[in-house]
Amino acid sequence: MSVTDSDGTARFAVVSLQIHSFPPNFHFPATTTNYDNPNTHHHRAFNLHALLRRHRKPPSFEELDAFPESLPLHTKNPRAVYKDIQRFAAQNKLNEALTILDYLDQQGIPVNATTFSHLITACVRARSLDAGKKIHKYIWINGLESSEFLRQKLVNMYMSFRAFDDAHHLFDEMPGKNVYTWNALLRGTVVAGGKRYRDLLETYSEMRELGVEMNVYSFSNVIKSFAGASALSQGLKTHALLVKNGLIGSVIVRTSLVDMYFKCGKIKLARLVFEEVGERDVVLWGAMIAGFVHNRLRKEALQHLRMMVEEGIMPNSVILTSVLPVIGELSARKLGQEAHAYVVKTKSYLRQAFVQSALIDMYCKCGDMEMGRRVFYSSVERNAICWTALMSGYAANGRLEQALRSVIWMQQEGFKPDVVTVATALPVCAELKDLKRGKEIHAYAVKNCFLPNVSIVSSLMVMYSKCGVLDYSIRLFDGMEQRNVITWTAMIDSLVENGCLDGALGVIRSMLLSKHRPDSVAMSRMLAICGGLKNLKLGKEIHAQVLKKNFDSVPFVSAELVKMYGRCAAIDHAKSFFDTIPVKGSMTRTAIIEAYGYAGMYQEAISLFDQMRSKDLTPNNFTFQVVLSICDRAGFVDDACHIFHLMSRRYKIKVTQEQYSLLIGLLTRSGRVEEAQRFIQMSSSLETSQLPIFEVQIGKADGIHKVNLQKLPQFLKNKY
Repeated sequence: MSVTDSDGTARFAVVSLQIHSFPPNFHFPATTTNYDNPNTHHHRAFNLHALLRRHRKPPSFEELDAFPESLPLHTKNPRAVYKDIQRFAAQNKLNEALTILDYLDQQGIPVNATTFSHLITACVRARSLDAGKKIHKYIWINGLESSEFLRQKLVNMYMSFRAFDDAHHLFDEMPGKNVYTWNALLRGTVVAGGKRYRDLLETYSEMRELGVEMNVYSFSNVIKSFAGASALSQGLKTHALLVKNGLIGSVIVRTSLVDMYFKCGKIKLARLVFEEVGERDVVLWGAMIAGFVHNRLRKEALQHLRMMVEEGIMPNSVILTSVLPVIGELSARKLGQEAHAYVVKTKSYLRQAFVQSALIDMYCKCGDMEMGRRVFYSSVERNAICWTALMSGYAANGRLEQALRSVIWMQQEGFKPDVVTVATALPVCAELKDLKRGKEIHAYAVKNCFLPNVSIVSSLMVMYSKCGVLDYSIRLFDGMEQRNVITWTAMIDSLVENGCLDGALGVIRSMLLSKHRPDSVAMSRMLAICGGLKNLKLGKEIHAQVLKKNFDSVPFVSAELVKMYGRCAAIDHAKSFFDTIPVKGSMTRTAIIEAYGYAGMYQEAISLFDQMRSKDLTPNNFTFQVVLSICDRAGFVDDACHIFHLMSRRYKIKVTQEQYSLLIGLLTRSGRVEEAQRFIQMSSSLETSQLPIFEVQIGKADGIHKVNLQKLPQFLKNKY
């Protein structure tokens, strides 16, 4: 039978010849019958009205009715019907399964506990609380409410849906509670997240008071909750209890302990627990690698990956999705290719969309867009996650227009942009200052009820501020009923972007008076504002807060502190704080170079750059930008040329338009015309629309001329 879509195109559908075999609430697709034909119109109209009436008042399920994809129920024995229900449950076809349950209820045919167990699992998987409550009703009708096995499943289901009152009511009604019943309550609390930590602690304490003999699964759930809440003291007590009860030898328990210690920032303790295990499985290795990734210890994560492979244990898909982003962040393309080869070899991982998206992301972070695109287009089962990974890759590699076009392309392929896609696209609009498309994405987010998602609202605020529409950012901020640290920081960023530093300072004061306390990101923004306003007094106050919260160990916070003191002309404070930093990476060393530059101590700043290189620390693009800017202000032409060549030849860092412009301007102001012309030819790939205007002075007696970079060679030729 041919079927017509809404756009008029014809397709074909296979419909059973036994129309009576469909349930009453089945919706028939529209057919391609010619409704303009007067001979057929009346008949079809009659059928359509009949279907509408049937839809309004669905009749009860009769014995003669059969079910799609099965024989009529009255010809089957109960065991065959149970298998049908279990098959539909495995396929998440809950409506069909409920229809059969309704029929069995009318006929007085009982349903066994195993079938209900399959249905409860399907409800959790399909995230359908309504269906779960209906199944709970059928369990009661079938007289299985006293089954401990089903009660455990129901408690777990209600907890997974955050229906805590229903779960606790059911739990309290249980006459005899064993350890498995308690475990269902514990596991549900863990699934609910860190906000239910106190509930779990109460349940755990009650179990101990009642003398419930807890097993390894009980302790595993408890430790997972401690990990989510970063409750180290409770974790240490539980670790001691495990040793006392002789359960510490379990790999399940040790894996939970490793995860907990990593999430509490206790890397040494996690290592000790890991090293005490004799036979390590892939789950324990995965917890160890994920823990290093969580604490941004990338090299250690990769080292343990190699150790795992050397022990003969191959990574699973979970470990691959943990490791691939690390490989991308380190730009370890060769290692990424090895991981890709392993994925291709296993074949099963190649069909998993989240592994594909991790591969795309990895190649894009390594700057290999061609390979990232190849992985994307070779993926048979790509989805919105893969499209978002490609879009993020385009944005990270400066292909902003292609990133925005990806939103259109993915919809043309039938994939709907989700919350993550929208949150990825908005910063691209902000970078392009594309207000029109930013508003379109805003409208899409409103239409699809994505607001008030914190990530999207904060991205919208920053986008509007970068497009010069600060009023919209303020309106979004004021319209939020519940704010958090991210939205406060976004508002601060929006005001700073538009040069309203005093306004940003006012928002900071309001934030400090609210219940929300600044995190490390907000602290770094505050320090940048203090530096911009040269407000040393407030900067020192924020420094005290940084020390109080132990944020001084965060590299970007310590870097902002150094720069703040430099901007406030307190170079001694900058130097003394820099000396207290135990591990000085590229970020903090760049900050002290920048601080000396602010203080006008240009030669000392260049010396610090040389010291950085002598300690085998690799300068990044931002470091070279800072040093070249210092050379430009100081007039160090030879140093600038030397640093420029180091950047492009030794460190293989791609030179930006701004860095070319800076060097060419410095050379032309110094009268080194031929060298300037050579660098102009090297920068010929720059877009004409983005080329800056230089103030060029040839000779001491000549005046200052404003010249576009594109016209600079002709200008120099005419002058000579």
